[in-house]
Amino acid sequence: MRIALVANSTWNIYNFRQNIINKLLEEGHEVTVIAPVDEYLEYKEKYPGINHFGLKTLGRDSTNPFRDFLLILELIRRYSQVKPDLIIHYTNKPNIYGAIAARIKRIDSVAIVTGLGYPFIHSGFIQKITSFLYKMTTGFHKRVIFENIADRELFEQRNIIKNGKGISIKGCGVDVGFYKPQKRRSSEDSIVFTFIGRLLYDKGIKEFVEAAQVIKRENKSIKFWVVGDLDPDNPAAIDKDKLANWVNREFIEYHGFHRDVRKFIKESSCIVLPSYREAIPRTITEGMAMGKPVITTNVAGCREAVEENKNGFLAEAKSSSSLAEAMRKFIALSPLQASEMGAYGRQKVLNEFDDRKIANSIYEIISNLPS
Repeated sequence: MRIALVANSTWNIYNFRQNIINKLLEEGHEVTVIAPVDEYLEYKEKYPGINHFGLKTLGRDSTNPFRDFLLILELIRRYSQVKPDLIIHYTNKPNIYGAIAARIKRIDSVAIVTGLGYPFIHSGFIQKITSFLYKMTTGFHKRVIFENIADRELFEQRNIIKNGKGISIKGCGVDVGFYKPQKRRSSEDSIVFTFIGRLLYDKGIKEFVEAAQVIKRENKSIKFWVVGDLDPDNPAAIDKDKLANWVNREFIEYHGFHRDVRKFIKESSCIVLPSYREAIPRTITEGMAMGKPVITTNVAGCREAVEENKNGFLAEAKSSSSLAEAMRKFIALSPLQASEMGAYGRQKVLNEFDDRKIANSIYEIISNLPS
């Protein structure tokens, strides 16, 4: 069978979809990728047999309806060119506009909702129009797969999808061989809390810095690291001046963007992501896979990764005081308790979030699509 994967960036394919590519190839399928081209096209070196077709009209954060109409036309052209038997769409715009293009071309399609992101974190016109577009197009898909339970339930409650059409899986998965426990090299005993992710308000970076300021007043030896990139095209992005102010005031140590974050996870005591909403937070599950306790928020997606007091702690979203209190709970742990918490998290990843298990779940779903 010829199967096409469609996403809003090659970065998305490189970071999150190699597990399903591997599974499809293992099962003997021909795989094509359709996504805007970026520097992560290097994934092709690993998969020389895969054809990659670019998309020029997909603006990830654009709200221009004319551009979205052009995207539908471009997708129709690509689908005519590739002639897939099945299309797996990822992320909001491919899920919505790819559904229309696939329906026009009479090609079976599946949507995978990879977290609801900015449109559903912030109420207003964008949320209303996104909900409307999903409601209009989800019927064109054979199945709608959600990367957590809460997002599926939200779509069902709002009648965006019919009951029974949506299926939940546990995120996109983690490569448990790549992310595995490693002993800290640091000779220091200081506690290091680390935030890894895009520097967006919606990821909770502001609350992380504010909590760091509070905790540092109580114990100056505790460190707060930030690893991640500015995302100026995202409406929730922080600006460079604010980041510079945080660094100048020594609230945080900023390490910039790194493709491979394992060295930072290894030297961390606890991985922290105070996000407002996620699918399943990849940063948190990567930290768990490397045997680190974690702190995240009691919101959709995030709470599915954490068992309170077992592999980490949950704080309230948008609350730096609640986050600081969760940090205090970690600080109060003995080294043995922290080690046991990390080991529990590693086992939880092996049981639930192994990317091979996630790929198998997706493959089972697409192998049993309704006629």
